[in-house]
Amino acid sequence: QVQLVESGGGLVQPGGSLRLSCAASQTLFDVRAMAWYRQAPGKERELVAHIANGDGTYYVDSVKGRFTISGDLAQNTVYLQMHNLKPEDTAVYYCNLQQLSGTGYYTINYWGQGTQVTVSL
Repeated sequence: QVQLVESGGGLVQPGGSLRLSCAASQTLFDVRAMAWYRQAPGKERELVAHIANGDGTYYVDSVKGRFTISGDLAQNTVYLQMHNLKPEDTAVYYCNLQQLSGTGYYTINYWGQGTQVTVSL
């Protein structure tokens, strides 16, 4: 059973920085993309940033200019560098990996267990 292992969450003051890391427990092939999602209490899970083969990166508007996603899809690793953190960034952050199925007709999603990021004085 492949697992995505996340690290780097924690408590930080507004304006601070954190770096999240995610790696797969086994090497997966045909990885199309990796991403970070987050879910705040009482809210739906939202896509924060996404990195894909050939398609570059995507960021939700609320984090543009503050967060940077990077990684190596062949190595099944992804990072999220977060600067100028705000209280509204407080959430559980989840790593996501999308693998192309053997038939090529659909993608398989893998999820990490989540890491808590809390931005507070």
